Amino acid sequence: MKKNLRCTTAIKSLSVLVLSLSLIACGEGSWWSKNDEPELKEEQIKRLIPTRVQNRGSWAGDLYEITDQLGIPKTKENICTIIAVVDQESNFVADPQVPGLGEKAIREVDQRLEDKLGVTLAGYFKNMLKTQPSPDDNYLSRMRKVKTERELDELYREMFNHFSKHYHVSALTGAARLVGQDVSERLNPITTLGSMQVHIGYAKEHKRSGMNMAELRSDLYTQNGGLYYGIHRLMMYPADYDKPLYRFADYNSGRYSSRNAAFQSMLNDLTEAELDLDGDLLLYNKDGSIRSNKSQSERELIAVFAANNVLITPRQIRSDLKEEKEQDFEDTQTYLAVKKLYQEKTGKEPIYAIMPEVVISGPKLSRDYNTNWFATRVNGRYQTCMQRAKRIKL
Repeated sequence: MKKNLRCTTAIKSLSVLVLSLSLIACGEGSWWSKNDEPELKEEQIKRLIPTRVQNRGSWAGDLYEITDQLGIPKTKENICTIIAVVDQESNFVADPQVPGLGEKAIREVDQRLEDKLGVTLAGYFKNMLKTQPSPDDNYLSRMRKVKTERELDELYREMFNHFSKHYHVSALTGAARLVGQDVSERLNPITTLGSMQVHIGYAKEHKRSGMNMAELRSDLYTQNGGLYYGIHRLMMYPADYDKPLYRFADYNSGRYSSRNAAFQSMLNDLTEAELDLDGDLLLYNKDGSIRSNKSQSERELIAVFAANNVLITPRQIRSDLKEEKEQDFEDTQTYLAVKKLYQEKTGKEPIYAIMPEVVISGPKLSRDYNTNWFATRVNGRYQTCMQRAKRIKL
């Protein structure tokens, strides 16, 4: 479904609720903005949630309330999209158990502590794990016993708070960089939380009240909080995707990754280089800030434009690529020039979205996966939900 007009930039300054309603009214290219479809009632949403889920009514009530609050039309497509992601991420458990989580956490500490703290601080920290709060009930033994993310998260916070209070880190060689920072938040490896596995950075950026970080983390482990931030991340951006599969891919690999991977694919056909189709057009630091050095995509754009006499400067290319996480990227000189060159050189229609090639890894996973694996499985749950909606005539 292609958009017919764009909202003015003034919309961006409005509240979340007004923004979402404006996007729908303006016909922005969200595949889920279908005003002609009937909206589901709370009881109908309950019937779409898998019968194996405990407290289906409670989940349906929260889902109804949150989509209403965010201005997301409660069509069966939208509701099934949300249900599919929640089911994939947690099977509708607000704080799910993770098999072997404690041992995985210990391995993570062993492998990454020196990288995070430096050799000197890491030595102090490891000693603390074995001896505090007491030798008989130390943090290491507690870590082995955790079963859920919330338990591990709370334990990490307790450990880091104990460390910062009992060790004068400012006096330790090479540790001055920690002074004045929230050590607990900086070092906590639990970065994706709750029933929809939302990154703490995204939740912080879009938090729904003036809570501190500890309160925000606790909110994400509640049924309502996990749903709120997950639904916000999944649905609150417009895209011209013709199928939900690409939104599922974006949920795993980053907003507009599917569109950006298609952009990289078109650029790939204009150069002899083999680009990674990962959906990232710039290079990023761990905190999400943009690095100054050029990505492979940026370098190839400069070369392709020069070879084809496209009068777009490297400075303009960099400026345009900074919009890669927004729909506005599609209006930039760089995006439009690549579409035009691709059509001229290949004789094919421009590609809007493809599956990003991104590997998923982490201490909570038993092995590495990729975005295609994730998106395909979520899409299977979506199709099952849509079949259920058809069967019960919603």
